[in-house]
Amino acid sequence: MHIKLSRIETPYVLEATNESGNSIRIDASPEIGGKNSGPRPMELLIMGLAGCSSIDVLMILTKHRIEVLDYSVDVDAEREKVEEANLFKNIYMKFKVKGGFKEEQVKRAIDLSLEKYCSVAKTLEKTAKITYEFELVP
Repeated sequence: MHIKLSRIETPYVLEATNESGNSIRIDASPEIGGKNSGPRPMELLIMGLAGCSSIDVLMILTKHRIEVLDYSVDVDAEREKVEEANLFKNIYMKFKVKGGFKEEQVKRAIDLSLEKYCSVAKTLEKTAKITYEFELVP
């Protein structure tokens, strides 16, 4: 994996590009001089968790020939309040899934993702407690 990051605007507006040419703008908060023109790095980490676990869940359900009609996840993350690096300490995820399946199937797919497959979750669980709930949408 290779990422190239360049400053595109002062003071903190950055652009990160992956090997495929996909890019994302990153910025700092206005409190430290940023312009709020892109997600902050820690927000990207939580976005990565939501994306990683969602790909797993959708893939697991699809492999079981379960059609997902609609899908979303909301994430709330709480960071430590210290002088140094403010690591995540609590992360709560709420999955909303619509389709023709049983509650146990969705729970199993989420458990497999967060406990076994999602690399972002496995990285974050070293410092944060990750909890979730899910809702089957009619």
